[in-house]
Amino acid sequence: MTVPLYQPAYTLVYDTNPQNVSYSVSDFQKALEKGSDSDKIETMKRILVTMLDGNPLFELLMHIIRFVMPSKDKRLKKLLYFYWEIVPKLDSEGKLRQEMILVCNAIQHDLQHPNEYIRGNTLRFLTKLKEAELLEQMVPSVRSCLEYRHAYVRKYAILAVYAIYKVSDHLIPDATEIINSFLVAETDPICKRNAFIALADLDRESALSYLQDNIIGLEGLDALLQDAFIEFIRRDAVKTPSLKMQYVDLLQDLLSTATSNEVVYEAATALTMLSNNPSTLLYVSTRLIDLAVKESDNNIKLIVLNRIEEIQSRNPTFLEDLTLDILRVLTSQDLDVCAKALDISLGLVTSRNVDDVVKLLKKELQSTVDNNNDKSQEYRQLLTKTIHKVAIRFVEVSANVVSLLLEFIGELNSEGASGVISFTKDVIEKYPQLREEILQELISALPFVNSAKAYRSALWILGEYSESASDIQNSWKHIRDSIGELPILQSELKNLNEGIEEEEVSDASQAARGPAVLPDGTYVTESALTVDVKNRSLSKEEKNLRPPLRRFILNGYFYTASVLSNTIVKLVLRFKNVSTNQSVIHALNAEGLLILVSILRVGQSTLVEKKIDEDSQERIIIAISMLMDRDGMNDEKKKELLEMAFLEATKSSYKSRLSINQRKVDRRNASIVAKSAEPIDKVITFRQLASIDIRHTPTDTVEEDLHLACKSGSFVAKQEANSITSKLKKIIPLTGFSDPVYAECYITNHQFDVVLDVLLVNQTKETLKNLHVQFATLGDLKIIGNPPSTNVIPHGFHKISITVKVSSADTGVIFGNIIYDGAHGEDSRYVILNDVHVDTMDYIKPAVCDEASFRKMWNAFEWENKLVVKSKLPTLQDYLQKLIEVTHMRVLTPEEAYTDRDGRFLSCNLYSKSTFGEDALANLCIEMDPNTGNIIGEVRIRSKTQGLALTHGDSVAQMGRVANTIKLQNV
Repeated sequence: MTVPLYQPAYTLVYDTNPQNVSYSVSDFQKALEKGSDSDKIETMKRILVTMLDGNPLFELLMHIIRFVMPSKDKRLKKLLYFYWEIVPKLDSEGKLRQEMILVCNAIQHDLQHPNEYIRGNTLRFLTKLKEAELLEQMVPSVRSCLEYRHAYVRKYAILAVYAIYKVSDHLIPDATEIINSFLVAETDPICKRNAFIALADLDRESALSYLQDNIIGLEGLDALLQDAFIEFIRRDAVKTPSLKMQYVDLLQDLLSTATSNEVVYEAATALTMLSNNPSTLLYVSTRLIDLAVKESDNNIKLIVLNRIEEIQSRNPTFLEDLTLDILRVLTSQDLDVCAKALDISLGLVTSRNVDDVVKLLKKELQSTVDNNNDKSQEYRQLLTKTIHKVAIRFVEVSANVVSLLLEFIGELNSEGASGVISFTKDVIEKYPQLREEILQELISALPFVNSAKAYRSALWILGEYSESASDIQNSWKHIRDSIGELPILQSELKNLNEGIEEEEVSDASQAARGPAVLPDGTYVTESALTVDVKNRSLSKEEKNLRPPLRRFILNGYFYTASVLSNTIVKLVLRFKNVSTNQSVIHALNAEGLLILVSILRVGQSTLVEKKIDEDSQERIIIAISMLMDRDGMNDEKKKELLEMAFLEATKSSYKSRLSINQRKVDRRNASIVAKSAEPIDKVITFRQLASIDIRHTPTDTVEEDLHLACKSGSFVAKQEANSITSKLKKIIPLTGFSDPVYAECYITNHQFDVVLDVLLVNQTKETLKNLHVQFATLGDLKIIGNPPSTNVIPHGFHKISITVKVSSADTGVIFGNIIYDGAHGEDSRYVILNDVHVDTMDYIKPAVCDEASFRKMWNAFEWENKLVVKSKLPTLQDYLQKLIEVTHMRVLTPEEAYTDRDGRFLSCNLYSKSTFGEDALANLCIEMDPNTGNIIGEVRIRSKTQGLALTHGDSVAQMGRVANTIKLQNV
């Protein structure tokens, strides 16, 4: 029998010096021999951290017995018991080590120590001891501690009795009687709680009898004992369903009278598992909401809200009356809590309570107007998104909500204002009867918009949904007012020069400026676009007083100007379709031309902060040509083509996008309903028929969660991870078969560490002395302890385990060598090991985020890895699926946009998140080359850290090399 390398530890020890400073055994021994008590405390902390990292330090046991155990310092005594907890107590043959006899004597002395703290600390240590040989000698002392005068000793003594009985029932055969007697005579609430927990596990009948004896005065008991009763009820109801109704009544009484928040939460949790009665769940949810409102800790608020969400998901219609009560949690200052409360309430909004919900959200939105800090802006944006989702579902509040949000559009930042305009687009498309009213409110709110992005979207709305003559004229009037005085260039020069007329008069005595002459003797041609006008600089306030479109154009936002050109063309085309007034049509046409030409002229001048770009200039010129093409307007075919391009194409594209989003929402709602729906042939349960009700046993979800957390996932996943095939795939050879020492390793990935199980084989006919393996790392990896040296017999085997801590999902490399002594005084011999590349892709999982968050992160992340794609895969979709497989990413682009099997182009966004909270974004743009049939394009990967971008890039590059490898069919 061999001693396992990792001993179970029940106490977590904080590493106070994580700078990766390594100490040898001799350093620890010297520090224990010569140091003071304070020095020994620091040394013991380092020893504990080293042992918990995987190095057992067998050589230090006697030094600790000699130099630490005699100390009377209580802090050192506490650290000493942490050491006894994790030190290997058995030898290689599975027998108790001889040194532990001395330890047993010291423990017995501490169990009889006059100081109650030392006694209690020693008894607490016994609850973690699993060796029956050691516990056997402690039983008499533990029994005597049950009658100690101090409750601190008694509360651990009763737990020690329970733990010893669990290890071996032969050591204390009468443990149940001892606990029962102790419970009857005890007065301290903590001791009674511990005794009842032990009794509930050892003797269910006695625990049930004690519970029945205390039912009358249950509300007057201590909160700790009430929690113990609730836990017993929850577990026993699963085992004995016949008592479920009595337990439900008892928990309801306890929930109504409880004053402790912990008791309220535990009783509510137990009731949600035992009962599906609507009135019971409604009362439970009410108590949980009160708890979430009163509790100050944001983490507890989130836990309670998660419990309410579980109740709502299992019973979607039960909590509709509590929608406004849940929104009381919005008084919290934490955005995560507010987001969770809004998300839960959103699923409970119906036509009966939608007006009240919108009024409350409006009040919350108004309260954020005066605050312009980042937190208030995020909260305002969160409220805006929630109101948007509510209004889309209920037409009766859509108009009021649009007017409400448009009132605040001037207070919002660029992202928030864009969200409001986007919401307006959804409503105006979904509810045609509200279009005229919404257009008027939108035109009234546009002068206050400060975001060019939001204004572009608003111009698109004006161009697409201004269908009547009056709507078109109102939209045109707003555009004309928003542009300001025309032409833009001349009017701006006039305004700038007005302020310096007096200064020019005072400088009249100076010499007049003559014409500029070039070196070749010719005169310089000057125009309003290039003349260097002596002008005054405008203040920020004066610039902000300009109309919105004029301000955007002069600030260099010419993409907005290009959208304006399309809007002007759309308005002119629509007015020709709805009106025969030629004078108005000619006026619109001429004024539109004047606006667009003015934009071009000012875009090429020095008055703008940034000159017009080629794309925007080309789009404006195209719009000008459309307005000037009178023959095309009269030709029916050209006119039909223009109307299809400007009036139908963009709107149909937007409709298809909305339908895609609606299908996604419908699928999500259908999946939620399917989870809570009951089959039509489900057996009806009658409470009066207890025998039938017995079969419908409740499920202990708390125990299931604990089981999954302890077992690290489902049973199926664990079986797959332990299968022989998967293990063979993870075996990596470290040396060759011709080397003196053959080595291979098996890699096991845990949550935040990697374990390398290394097998060493001596392939020589000599004993290899002092053989040890040294490992080092590259990247965010840390080796925890190097294994000790050993002697390996000829053709013998030796196994070692190395733990590597992982701190990020960056690519990591482990390298090292094997060292052993040479024969007859020769120098040490080395065997270089192959590099081990740690597959950090196991720490990367597919994730989901919305489009706004993706764009925000894409602009914020500074590291980009750009890879050129050249693949011979048959289709674009095959390449995408392969990319998803190797990078562990999820496609954010709707399926309809990239699932066309006949398409030549494919573009989509992908997203993933690591276990360490690192985000990775990707954009794939590929096409099928019609000449060669190969897939060409590029993949752009962005992340906050360089390592994650390189990790994904390596995976994509490796995928390309494997896919393009030539496979021989015949030799």
